[in-house]
Amino acid sequence: MYPISEKPHESCGVFGIYAPGAQVARLAFFALYALQHRGQESAGIVTSDGRAAHIHKAVGLVSQVFTEENLHHLRGHLAIGHNRYSTTGSTRLRNAQPYLIETALGPLGVAHNGNLTNAPALRRDLLNRGVGLTSSSDSEVITQMLAGVPGEAWENRISAFMRQAEGAYSLTILTRDAVYAVRDTWGFRPLCVGKLEDKGWVLASETCALATIGATFVRPLHPGEIVRLDQDGLTAWQTETGQQPSLCVFEYIYFARPDSILEGRSVHWVRRHLGARLAQEYPVEADMVIGVPDSATSHAIGYANASGIPYGEGLIKNRYIGRTFIQPDDQLRRLGVALKFNPLADIAGKRLIVVDDSIVRGNTSSPLVKLLRQAGAREVHMRVASPPIRHPCFMGVDMSTREELIAARLSVDDIARHLDVDSLGYLSLEGLEAVVGRGDGGHCMACFSGQYPVAADGGSGKQAFEPIPR
Repeated sequence: MYPISEKPHESCGVFGIYAPGAQVARLAFFALYALQHRGQESAGIVTSDGRAAHIHKAVGLVSQVFTEENLHHLRGHLAIGHNRYSTTGSTRLRNAQPYLIETALGPLGVAHNGNLTNAPALRRDLLNRGVGLTSSSDSEVITQMLAGVPGEAWENRISAFMRQAEGAYSLTILTRDAVYAVRDTWGFRPLCVGKLEDKGWVLASETCALATIGATFVRPLHPGEIVRLDQDGLTAWQTETGQQPSLCVFEYIYFARPDSILEGRSVHWVRRHLGARLAQEYPVEADMVIGVPDSATSHAIGYANASGIPYGEGLIKNRYIGRTFIQPDDQLRRLGVALKFNPLADIAGKRLIVVDDSIVRGNTSSPLVKLLRQAGAREVHMRVASPPIRHPCFMGVDMSTREELIAARLSVDDIARHLDVDSLGYLSLEGLEAVVGRGDGGHCMACFSGQYPVAADGGSGKQAFEPIPR
């Protein structure tokens, strides 16, 4: 896949369902379709009919991976599903999820969203005990840990795993006759429960997936909570957490779909208020406010409403160019961001406020500004609805080194010159906290503040477990 976007990507969407009498594979397919924004590298579904487990997964989008024919073979009344964006391990079939293995307690399927910060140590322990690993993903480490820890029941094994694991993991787990959901004790990644009318229960990374399949949102999983779905319905129990809840604040800024609900709030509502706060902190005279589509649209609407400056569309996004597996040739590569965005003629002669949700590396923002100027924009004022990203993330976002972060290398004034904008304003950390909540009381803001809720083991970058080329 050609990496046109510089946006941070978060590792994966997960789904689970227990629904006797329903076509669970088909429901899982549509739920994964709704979660496609969380990962576009690979997709997979595992089902069980109480006797055997069935799996299909492949590299590609949900619509490319599944057909009527291969869905037909995914029989059963319980299933888990996964969309992948890699933050540990390369884009290869061996790293696609869910993982499915046979254990002493029967089949075990695992779908994982997040990153284990102590994955290198856990991986070394498995290898030293003679456990063979076929992938370069920490998700396989989780699968083998669950298969190998002592316990006569899956509840015991999951609890034992949680005592050893550190970092981010929202899991859906399939066994012969039950589906489990697990959320790490910090609650880095979201996970929620929904109810299918008269048919069963579902689990998903975001509420938008529940609405797509006709399920009713029940509640989010609490940090450190384990949920089991089986013939007795929903059973939940809480592990001892002792951790400060630390939902990744980027779920609000960028990752989650605007129509999802997090912590009882509409993501769209939060983004509009982030944009409004940005307008208060960095006002400027202009003719039009535009957002970088689609992720910054809500922020831009909030900025426009608070500033009184008209909101308009200035960029049209080609929503599929970034999802092709066909590499552009050198001539197309030089066009860069023009492959993804086309400016509207309406911006000619106008003073623009361009609102974006974040700037990570700066490799898209600069050519985007150039594109707007070539289209006739008289002034370009960049406004960013999040603080400068100066610190890497180790909890499941693909920005694991300081060197790749433009705000870690340059001052705001230097970034403005690099982007060739007339002015540049980032939302303050205080402004973010005022809208979303404080970083030390419910949200991880380590990429902005450098204050990590959990220590990271060295060597856990994206390619850390890849074979070394000879």
